[in-house]
Amino acid sequence: MRKIFVWIILGFNILFTNAQDKNNPVVMTIAGKDILLSEFLFLAQKDSSVDLLNKQSLNTYTELFKNFKLKVAEAESKRYQESLRFNEELESYKTQLRDNYLSDKEGESNAIKKVYDRGEELVAVSHILFRFPTETRAIVSKDTVELYRKANEVYRRIAGGEDFEAVGKDLAKNDSLATYENVGYIHVLQTAKPFENAAFALQRAGDISKPVRTDFGFHIVRLNERITDPGKIKVAHILVAPQENPSDPKDNEDEVLQKRANDLYERAVKGEDFAYLAGTYSSDLNTIGNGGELPYFGLGEMVDLFEQAAFALKDTGDIARPIKTRYGYHIIKLLNRRKRFPFEEAEQSLYTTMRRGEWNFELYHAFEEREKAKFGYVFYPEAYAELQQLCDDYHPEDTTFYNRARELAKPLMMLNGTTFPQNEFIEYLKLYPLSAKRYSGDFLYDVYRQFVRTIVTELEKRMLEDLHPEFNQLVKEYYDGILLFDISSERVWNKPVEEQAELEAKWIEELNKKYEIKLNRKVLNNLKKYIK
Repeated sequence: MRKIFVWIILGFNILFTNAQDKNNPVVMTIAGKDILLSEFLFLAQKDSSVDLLNKQSLNTYTELFKNFKLKVAEAESKRYQESLRFNEELESYKTQLRDNYLSDKEGESNAIKKVYDRGEELVAVSHILFRFPTETRAIVSKDTVELYRKANEVYRRIAGGEDFEAVGKDLAKNDSLATYENVGYIHVLQTAKPFENAAFALQRAGDISKPVRTDFGFHIVRLNERITDPGKIKVAHILVAPQENPSDPKDNEDEVLQKRANDLYERAVKGEDFAYLAGTYSSDLNTIGNGGELPYFGLGEMVDLFEQAAFALKDTGDIARPIKTRYGYHIIKLLNRRKRFPFEEAEQSLYTTMRRGEWNFELYHAFEEREKAKFGYVFYPEAYAELQQLCDDYHPEDTTFYNRARELAKPLMMLNGTTFPQNEFIEYLKLYPLSAKRYSGDFLYDVYRQFVRTIVTELEKRMLEDLHPEFNQLVKEYYDGILLFDISSERVWNKPVEEQAELEAKWIEELNKKYEIKLNRKVLNNLKKYIK
């Protein structure tokens, strides 16, 4: 087994100890089990009604705690803790609890909020794209030199005053690897991250970006418009489109279609039921069954002319004059407007999208930086540069890259005093090539960041109890809580309400006689010494 995975299994040589602390003595023994003061205090300090420095309050709490532990001991004696349901519930809780420590929820929320705030605006852009070869899955640096040179040359031409659209259309005609597109409005998290970053960084209409690389190639992005997001609208429409097999070919002539659309528009504005007209006359087979209604949509999600006419409607119930798209003539009725969801409602959806794609590095950035600082992360750029240099000629998934990189053994980074050489990262990369990037350098960088995240997460897991002493207390509290609920339900809570008080009293009396109980009065009488 490779060294890195031995380290992970052994916990990076971290030494754990459960040696009893003199400041954490046994406070009581119930049914042969010692209960430490830390657990006694942990539960007491969660209850604001308990004053451990008040003798009466202390005595009341001690009695309740003792009886609670007696019930847990009884449940264990009946092997409740061995049931499948019990263990599944406990493991689920431990997983959720552990995940809270192995993340930075505030940092994640801040990263999501940054994306949400960006989405307050929409940008309409055009771009000239110099495409990577589509037949090649892996792209290495040497393959992009000429393409990047072309992109830079075109950027300089446009920055020097040439018309963006004219240059783009000319390139699209004469260069097989170039395309020009008026993209329209883009929303956050809907395009490649470098493209989105470049687009939203542009401030004024007419501004252009320097060539920016995505998995598609090199883009030069032009800002056409920047507006406040108007939200989403819901409309119904009637489509008047050419028929596939008309009885009379003249029925598909544009003049005839336009007249038919105008007639339907006049009937609608005079008060005829729009849903009836859509269901009877519309050519859109997907919407005739629901009165022509379309799902909510925002700018950039529909055909340009259609959405321009739809968003131009002011009031609910307004109907637009027929407009023509490549599908035919549309009569559009505004049904409702909806503003952007507030952050609290949008956060979970944005989180789900970010964690599954290339934005996950932004999402988990705060956690990674916190852990790197905690474990004394040191990065050796010269060693990384050697791996990056291999990417000029080989993609990291290429066997030749692996064979050459595995011979490199310089320190690449350090965590918690442990040095990780280049070849150990390469072993990780071979086993976990978790990147969808085509460009070799981007692929390498993605996997390296995941490599670091994997190690700091494993370190945090292994040191969880030392770094967060309350973790075990919370798990123990939940463990006891499940047992308490199960046995109390059986003995008391499932019985008639009027009988429960008497059953509880008899049960407590029974347990006090059944199990050995030892209270450490010396500790209990000197709690002031232990309470911080």
